[in-house]
Amino acid sequence: MAHFRTAMKTSTIALMACLTLAACGNANSTKAQDGVFAEPTERQTPTDASTMKQSFAPVVREAAPAVVNISARSIQRVQADPFFQFFGGGMPQQRVAESAGSGVIIRSDGIVVTNNHVIEGAQQIRVVLNDRREYPAEVILADERSDIAVLQLQGVTEQLPVLAIDDREEQEVGDLVLAIGNPFGVGQTVTNGIISALNRTETGISDSGSFIQTDAAINPGNSGGPLVDMDGDVIGINTAIFSRSGSSAGVGFAVPASMVRRVVDSALGGETAVVRPWLGVKGDTVSSEIARSLGMARPQGLIVTDVWSGGPGARAGLREGDVITALDGAEVHDQAGLNFRVGTRNPNESVAVTVLRDGRSQTLNARVQPLPGDAKGDGEVIQQGPFAGAEIAVLNPALADRLGGDPFASGAIVTNVGGRTAARANGFQPGDVVTQIDGRPVRDLAAVRRGARGSEVTIQRQGRVMTGRVGYAG
Repeated sequence: MAHFRTAMKTSTIALMACLTLAACGNANSTKAQDGVFAEPTERQTPTDASTMKQSFAPVVREAAPAVVNISARSIQRVQADPFFQFFGGGMPQQRVAESAGSGVIIRSDGIVVTNNHVIEGAQQIRVVLNDRREYPAEVILADERSDIAVLQLQGVTEQLPVLAIDDREEQEVGDLVLAIGNPFGVGQTVTNGIISALNRTETGISDSGSFIQTDAAINPGNSGGPLVDMDGDVIGINTAIFSRSGSSAGVGFAVPASMVRRVVDSALGGETAVVRPWLGVKGDTVSSEIARSLGMARPQGLIVTDVWSGGPGARAGLREGDVITALDGAEVHDQAGLNFRVGTRNPNESVAVTVLRDGRSQTLNARVQPLPGDAKGDGEVIQQGPFAGAEIAVLNPALADRLGGDPFASGAIVTNVGGRTAARANGFQPGDVVTQIDGRPVRDLAAVRRGARGSEVTIQRQGRVMTGRVGYAG
């Protein structure tokens, strides 16, 4: 069975197949401490076959210096051998785990973009440039949802080569792209391919991701490297591949530059996390049957099934039954695509929502907002009853979104379960969402506290709905 994997080389597990990288751009002549970005090149589409067959060498020559190798080291605690534990010895031990990936310098004072999974959990990060200079690095911001991290190199005293982030989304399927990185640790390597598809959402990688698909060869060690166009600009950061073997099968995915820019702006703006706004609507993809029933010429867009009361969409006039076909002119085909488009905007930014209503197309202006509620989700440990020993928090849109769930979901989520407790004996697990107790919706912790032995409890677990009676009470 095929699987999605992140591409990273590690000393503690087998090599995993994944992402691509590439790089291109000109070093800025400003001093490094000024922290200057490169400007994206004006797009120039090849006009004939001879132009397409020209060498990639000029692009690679300018790109290679800004592509870096990243080594991340973490200290992990491991259990001692059970044989020694049996005799009262064998304290937990530590081992060093190292992972390797790639990245790209985007600002001349040493701002580097890579994948979050390359540096996640690392206590030490070392970055090696193509000319073999080495720098320690610190994480400015790591965003798990987009799998993008922003690093700052330490001790930079001169300007470094940089690549420009091109987030104008002018790419087309069939455009040539390059991947530059350090696959399998063999040294900097260049591969080329084309953009195989745009706006890939149904990948299983993320519920709010819309990826660039490419057939450029990408392998372990390429994670976090840039996908570069023929203008020498970064159009994406490679993050995953679809493969049966773990090596490149010609189906790779890159996080688009628009999302990369959003994370970079958050990091350099002093934010500790990427605040994703929302439109406050949810819906279903328009199928052929729905399209025929609405008199549409073809299936397109997202039919709105729910609008959050008082949310940005509601204030803009969106309502159930509307078909959202585009956001700021970019086509929308499913919920993940809408989430991505909105997620690349800044909170309080205005967006133009194109909808089909009563057979006519119209544009509504909405101001996207941060999701309401507390995203931290500080819970309460239940002291008695069948949930005793479980830490539970009431869901809100911000918390549900942070946990990767549906912001419209209601109920109470189990965030932790203590050992040898009634909650554990009843089979509750972290991540369970308690939606009903004795047939009544759960809207607050008081409803959880009222639960008793024999109560009928309905939970959602990993997309499944389960109902049963609890037999233990604390």
